[in-house]
This record gives sequence, structure tokens and C-alpha cells, in this order.
Amino acid sequence: MENWQETFEKTAFRIFDQSKTETFAGERMTAEMSFAIDDALALSVSETTLPAMRLWVHNPSIVLGIPDSRLPHLPEALDYAAVQGHDVIIRNSGGLAVVLDHDVLNISLILPGSKHLGIHEGYDLMVAFVRYMLRDLTDKIEAYEIVGSYCPGDYDLSIGGRKFAGISQRRVKDGVAVQIYLDAAGDSRKRAELVKDFYNIGLGGETVKNPPPDIRPETMASLSELLGISISANDLGRRAILSLDSLSAGCSFSDFTVKELADFQTRLQQMKKRNEPIRCHKSDN
Repeated sequence: MENWQETFEKTAFRIFDQSKTETFAGERMTAEMSFAIDDALALSVSETTLPAMRLWVHNPSIVLGIPDSRLPHLPEALDYAAVQGHDVIIRNSGGLAVVLDHDVLNISLILPGSKHLGIHEGYDLMVAFVRYMLRDLTDKIEAYEIVGSYCPGDYDLSIGGRKFAGISQRRVKDGVAVQIYLDAAGDSRKRAELVKDFYNIGLGGETVKNPPPDIRPETMASLSELLGISISANDLGRRAILSLDSLSAGCSFSDFTVKELADFQTRLQQMKKRNEPIRCHKSDN
């Protein structure tokens, strides 16, 4: 993406650092809530045109795409995830299953102008931002589909053919939320094995019209492993904030407005409705 810095240079950014947030709006913070928050901020950006960046980290969770929720033996897969100590939610943005935990940083760039910022441009912008974040550590980051990874896509980020990050998008009115997860540390191969087992149990040996990806855990690794250094989600969060500060016309930590909190509650109810099959299964157990 040519002149990608211009997107940042034109305006100031609000920053929402929820990477250490345990509760929000009176509830225990969950990945389900995070996607509702991004929707609320996208609505806000639609009205104010003031962009934002949000950082978030969650307890161990498997975040499913909509196709994953149609696995023929989903209840058995949910039971398996629970035994492994992972919550499960169905997100409202594109893609397939990913694993979140304390060693995975999520960054959302929430931008105005969905009619002018194309889908590929949104992805390209996040790729460029992450490369800028890590420019002093590596110039080897590539963006192409890593076959065998979970949630494969054209904008998988990898070093030496091993994936450490994936990107999705969510568009609400005139706001665009470009979301990325970054495996900072921990065992990414084990994360991939978890998703592989989840899919196998969810399929139950059945053949489906649109099967999930055939996951090869060796295709995935954390940044710590790939760079040969110790780097945490907190480290990546600091890099994201410093990078945004140097690129943009200015940035400041922000609180949610009354309108944003109200929109969050509305969007959270939509997320809860989307996740009713999972919630009902938990209740039955």
C-alpha cells in the first residue's frame, strides 16, 4: 500500500488500552465483549471521523468464525475446549477459529471512511503498521496465506514460512475495524494442536460441504520463537502505542463516551444472541 503513513498523519488518534482490563461495564471482560466494543467504536468513528486504536488481551479462548459454529458435533467440541480451560465464542468478523490467551496481543485499528478504504487497503494498512512496529527487530515479515495454519488467509503474517499473526475486518456503517492477533510468546504449535483437535471432534468423522482447514501445527510459531528473543504481549502493546504516536498527528488515551457505552450494550446483546447455542450448551452442563 503506497503512502500508507498518510492514513495516520492526517489526524489524531484515540487509544483504548484494554490489554490489562479484567472487567468492563460491570462485567468480567470476555472476547465476546471485545467484538461488541469494536462495533461501538466503529459506530462512533462513523459519526466523529476520529480514528482509534484498541489493544486487548484475554483469558484462554477459542474464537470461532461463523462457519465453525456449524460443525456437526459442536457440543462435543465445546466440551473438549472447556476441559482444556478455554472459553469459546463466535465472533462477528470474518475468518475461522483462532486461539487467544495472555501471550496474544490483539490490536484493532478503527478508522472512518469505509466507502473509501477498500478491504484490501485495510489489510495492507495493518500489515504496514505491524512491519513498522517491528522494524528494528526484523525486515522478514511476509503477508501471504500459510497453508496448514488456523484461520488461513491472504494476509497471514509470517517469518520464514511460519505464521505468527492473522488479520480480520469488521465494517459498521462508515467505520472499519481492522483487527489482528499477534502471538507474542507461548507455544503456538500447542495452540494449533488445540484448534486441530477442536475441529476433529467437531466433525466427528463426518464429511461436510465446507470442511475446516487441515491444520499442520508446525506452520505456526510465536514472535519470541521466530525472532529468538523474549517478547511479551505487553512489549508489543508498548510498541504499538509508540509507533502510533510517531506516525500520527497525535494520540491520547481515551475513555468511552456515554453514547459509546450505550452502543456497546446494544452490540453486546447482538453478540450474546449470536452465541446463544454456546451459552445454552453451557447451561445444560
